[in-house]
Amino acid sequence: MKKYLALLFGLAALLLVGWYGYRTLFEQKSGFPLAALAEPKAESRVPTRPGDWHGKIDYQRLDQVFAALTARPEMAGMAVAIVEDGELRFVSTYGVTDKDSGEPVTPQTVFRWASVSKGVAGSLAAKLSEEGKLNLNAPMRRWQSSLRLPGGAESQLTLAQLLSHRTGLTKNAYDTKLEDGEDPGLLRRQLEAAPLQCLPGTCHSYQNIAFDAASEILGQAAGTLYSDAVEKRLFRPLGMKSAQFGIVGLTGAKSWARPHRGEKVRTLSESYWRVPAAAGVSSNIVDLARWMRAQMGENEDVLSSKALALAHAPLVSTRRVYSGELARALGDPYYGLGWRSFTYAGRQLIGHSGAVDGFRSTMIFDPATRTGVVAMWNDGWGRPFRLPFAVLDSYYGLAGHDWLDLSDLPAVKAPPPLPVSTS
Repeated sequence: MKKYLALLFGLAALLLVGWYGYRTLFEQKSGFPLAALAEPKAESRVPTRPGDWHGKIDYQRLDQVFAALTARPEMAGMAVAIVEDGELRFVSTYGVTDKDSGEPVTPQTVFRWASVSKGVAGSLAAKLSEEGKLNLNAPMRRWQSSLRLPGGAESQLTLAQLLSHRTGLTKNAYDTKLEDGEDPGLLRRQLEAAPLQCLPGTCHSYQNIAFDAASEILGQAAGTLYSDAVEKRLFRPLGMKSAQFGIVGLTGAKSWARPHRGEKVRTLSESYWRVPAAAGVSSNIVDLARWMRAQMGENEDVLSSKALALAHAPLVSTRRVYSGELARALGDPYYGLGWRSFTYAGRQLIGHSGAVDGFRSTMIFDPATRTGVVAMWNDGWGRPFRLPFAVLDSYYGLAGHDWLDLSDLPAVKAPPPLPVSTS
């Protein structure tokens, strides 16, 4: 019996040593700790039912407002999630993924993030900086990149300046060429002949093609492809299983939103998927909410407070965000590493919005209260960009604006009555 027990203990010891040896070898070769690959802790049930919606925010009323908004002919479908005081309190979906088929949007429906993707690049850059794998304020010349700027300015520009759109190029330089199918790497080289809005490094000028040079640099710093680095270091540890890059990340989902322009379903274009750091991510609404919670500091093991402070820090002042009354309500607009910041009703907010043909998205949150909103819709209408401010007004107890008032629009025609059966 003693000999049998000794054999069992010896076998257990060998297995333990083997496991730690494998773990060490894996971590050395991959540069990625096994602990970070572990499945995230189990979460509570997603709050998709009215009985789940509790908090300071008037969720019942807002749900009706969102439904009325999506019923407009300018809309197809929409998904909304709200985080209140750091907790996911509301998830609801409206309308259809496709006006031709009538398939309803669900919490599992995948939409495009569009330029909300830029915050992923900024967050990864901040994380790699914290790990000592890159210097955000060193000249980009130490990295291999296809970016070329007038006068060779790319050799002096820093990664922080690139990620905060300080290349000096005119706004959205060469985007139309990208939309026409031209290769983004070749276009980045051709930017050396593009007109300048200001001297590189001295002003904010929004970019997509130039911004995506970050995917080349961050991939090198992480020792892998940019998309793989994001998945391993950010999405997978956060439990964001639906978050993917590329067109297949959208169309490969069981339920995915088709792009629309009014009543017409649009044909998907692959152009902006080819600039992954600028506009390459797709996911369902729950995973976008997970991403927002991480930006609020709810996942310190994945994105530390130091990394978040780096990513969100206001680096360069910008023009007003949005337009009209909403633009006038927002003050002190700045841009950080792929993130916007501005003041609203005396509070500092952080976020970003996105737009590609037939898709829109937005993420706006208050880091002090850890309260915010994510929304995605599959049409080109801009009115829902006001949605987060209607939610925040409810949280703050403000009544000065009715951001989602639709009374200025033509009334929606009621559908014709069903024929009466005579049988």
